[in-house]
Amino acid sequence: MKKFFYFLLFSMVIFPASGQNFLFSQGFDDSEKSIQKERFERLMDSSNQHYNNGDYRKDLALNFELLKLALEIDEPYYKHKGYRNLAYDYLVLGDTLLAQESFEKSEKQAHLSKNDTAKAQTYMDLANIYSITGNSADHAFEYHDKSIELFEKLKDSNGLAKAHYNTILTALENKDFKRAYLHIIKAKKFIPYGDPGYEAGLESLLGQYYFQVKKFDMANAYFKKAIKIAEESQLVLILEDAYYYYSENLFEQNKFKEAYTARMQYEEFLAENQQKIISSEVEAVSANFQVEEYRKDVEEAEIQYQLQAEIVKNKSRLNSFLIIGFAIFLILFVALFFAYRNRKDLVLKLKEKNKEYLKAKEESEKLAKAKSTFFSTISHELRTPLYGVIGLTTILLEDKSLKSHLKDLKSLKFSADYLLALINDVLQINKIDSNTIENEQTTFSLRELIKKIASSFEYMRIQNSNEIHIHISDSVPELIYGNSVRLSQILMNLIGNACKFTEDGNIYIIAETTKQTTDKTGIKFYIRDTGIGIPHEKQERIFEEFSQLDNHNYKYQGTGLGLPIVKKLLQLDNASISLKSESGKGSMFSFILEYGIVAENQKEVVPALLDTSFLKGKRILIVEDNRINQIVTKKIIEKNNMNCVIAENGQIAIDYAKKESFDLILMDINMPIVNGITATKEIRTFNTTTPILALTAVEVEEMRYSILESGMNDIIVKPYDVTKFIQTISKNLSGTPQYQKGSFNLKAI
Repeated sequence: MKKFFYFLLFSMVIFPASGQNFLFSQGFDDSEKSIQKERFERLMDSSNQHYNNGDYRKDLALNFELLKLALEIDEPYYKHKGYRNLAYDYLVLGDTLLAQESFEKSEKQAHLSKNDTAKAQTYMDLANIYSITGNSADHAFEYHDKSIELFEKLKDSNGLAKAHYNTILTALENKDFKRAYLHIIKAKKFIPYGDPGYEAGLESLLGQYYFQVKKFDMANAYFKKAIKIAEESQLVLILEDAYYYYSENLFEQNKFKEAYTARMQYEEFLAENQQKIISSEVEAVSANFQVEEYRKDVEEAEIQYQLQAEIVKNKSRLNSFLIIGFAIFLILFVALFFAYRNRKDLVLKLKEKNKEYLKAKEESEKLAKAKSTFFSTISHELRTPLYGVIGLTTILLEDKSLKSHLKDLKSLKFSADYLLALINDVLQINKIDSNTIENEQTTFSLRELIKKIASSFEYMRIQNSNEIHIHISDSVPELIYGNSVRLSQILMNLIGNACKFTEDGNIYIIAETTKQTTDKTGIKFYIRDTGIGIPHEKQERIFEEFSQLDNHNYKYQGTGLGLPIVKKLLQLDNASISLKSESGKGSMFSFILEYGIVAENQKEVVPALLDTSFLKGKRILIVEDNRINQIVTKKIIEKNNMNCVIAENGQIAIDYAKKESFDLILMDINMPIVNGITATKEIRTFNTTTPILALTAVEVEEMRYSILESGMNDIIVKPYDVTKFIQTISKNLSGTPQYQKGSFNLKAI
């Protein structure tokens, strides 16, 4: 898929702006307006420069000024250019609705200008937005054809070059290779009118075409030509694209050594470009906070422009009415005066309302930030001691000499796990409310998932003397595609409630299909129990946070967060939950979710667990400031036949890493003197091979980019499952890649 930035780059700035000569060929009656137009052109040049450099904050501010100046000039062509520039900024910010609105305004002004160049540009813009949003390829090609037809009529070589190039991108995106090849051939005629980026881009696209039609030798030639041109001009975006397809093409020819070399070149340019994209995205997010203020200024300018236009129109009308009589003129003048005063009052009130809104918005953002900080701190402070409790309990449970205390230790472990579940529930609610929850799509087996979830309640099932029955309809596909983690959270909360509120009874987990097509299936889930049931008057309240059934039996008490979490998770997929219950006769919860169907030839092989026998004798550096956590981690490491050295802070870890050799480093994040992030960056300056795993109790989302930049290979969230902990260490010691330049794979266990 072509990069969004890459797409717009060729849409706007490879060639000089079309219609520029038109602006200065009309002549100016008013010297002041001529000065304004010259200033407009200088601002246009600055805007293009900011856009190409990825400086969207400056570009956005400049384009709003550009539009205000166009409104002052009051000529349709300039307003067309102003709205067009603003629309592309909205696309970069990810707001396709405002982008489409601005493109439509641009198109309207282009038609009013009666400038065919402007019309052709708007056709190309509309084609691009249809292609980018993926709404309709047919509409995109329709507007591409209109743009090309009009540019041909105008004999505009620059415009034709851009129009053909954009059509090629849309065709390749939609795998219409015949159309892509036709426009590549046509576009090559305009290479003399473009810059090196245009020529290199076309050669790369031609190589992609021959790669897709399996003419690999031809593809090699064009990729090499594209790379040569791009390297001479340092076109890193084109180099990334060309090297990627070149490596794939070589691989198809079984030229593995050459393919590997090309792949390394691709990885290098990918890393460089991704860093630019990350910086651009951060800049775009920052710019988003200023958009509203800029829009308000432009809306004021539009209101003033409309008012001025209305005044001019009415004055013209009044001049003609002077022949009829001075009295009519006086009445109209007074009416316009009051209309102007009322409009001015409205504008002033609007400004005051905007100030109030901005103040309220700032207060809301402060509260949201304070809430997020609070939950982050509480999470870390609670998880750190819990790591010690759960870890030590797990170790003691495996000590056969403490068999007489087995029951007490199990109770202690259960209590610690319950407290961890409570912390996770509170954090889950906070993530959903702050829109930071992830939506990771994977391929999974529903049958295996439900079996694993049901087995995790075995202790509670035996404790309450219940039976769990699983029924999955034969029509449910073997493998489906969707968010398995979210489904697990929903089912575990519902099944956990059923187990908790049922004694000497039955719990039924049922899944059956509703509607199904060749690639999609709707699955309806039922969780039914024969427990105490829920009175009708309390059925709405149980979905509120921290709400509980009034029951004097202590063992039925809980956090009151399970069902609110279920409801909010389902709302993220535009789904809802239904409840049927009667006091004393049990409850049944049901909901419907849609998943993709994985075809037989798309099934993935699940890798087996790693063999951990090779861990014997491995040297591990544990960087941890908490003494209890040091003991827990050390015992787990030594129990698995590994040797370990403990460093109390990041500075000691750096000193150890310089003097001694370790097979792997477990790095805590929050430590005195030197923290884990800073220590890792320092170690990476002289050691790039030893795996470093983040061992932290903070939320993964908060540390994602810091961990990525520091050079760590993987992350383990405390408290963790011991088996998965050892498997993660084994995986990183066995050579399985986790950290790659320009990408990062977090697996919080």
